[in-house]
Amino acid sequence: MVGFPLLGVAGCARDLSTLHPAGPVAQGISTLWWVMLWGSVAIFVGMMALFLWLWLRPGSGQRVPAQWWILGGGIAFPLPVILILTGVALWQGERALGGTAPIRIEAEAVMWEWRFSYPDTDMPPTVNQMHMPAGQEVEIVVTSPDVIHSFWVPRLGGKIDAIPGHANTIVLQADRPGDFGGVCAEYCGVGHQDMAFTVTAHDVWPVQP
Repeated sequence: MVGFPLLGVAGCARDLSTLHPAGPVAQGISTLWWVMLWGSVAIFVGMMALFLWLWLRPGSGQRVPAQWWILGGGIAFPLPVILILTGVALWQGERALGGTAPIRIEAEAVMWEWRFSYPDTDMPPTVNQMHMPAGQEVEIVVTSPDVIHSFWVPRLGGKIDAIPGHANTIVLQADRPGDFGGVCAEYCGVGHQDMAFTVTAHDVWPVQP
């Protein structure tokens, strides 16, 4: 049984896979995913073992008092799993929210492209190509002049919405130089499927124009 989810995971080795993190925030999200997977596997295996026991030995459950079924099956077994999942989710969620970083990049989502600018540098604006340093935290300020979009680089971190009239921020870090795929994760119109971009992390920062 356990092999089935792992078989599905084997097909996720792609540039937009959250299970192949390339930064600390994405690593936390990946860890949370695995904890949730194994937590659900534990509950499933426990329920299947109980089912098989009652099926192969009819009437054996009658010897167990009703209150023990309630306390054991309804509290003692699922509660520790749920508490662990909740604790990890809160811990990783706080990390994913991030804070501020000394390097700032502005990302403007416009139907249907991404425009990036680099304050405090001589770098020119770029379209559908975001540059950032490797090994350093970067604050991404996400805005939009038209409709709601969503900034998402799966291998570097979570999503943040681009909301008209409002600036949202997310802190990302790439552990190494390289290219990482990004997408708009909020349906925004007929051009939504083409609203992708690439993040390139560099050893040297700022990049020379």
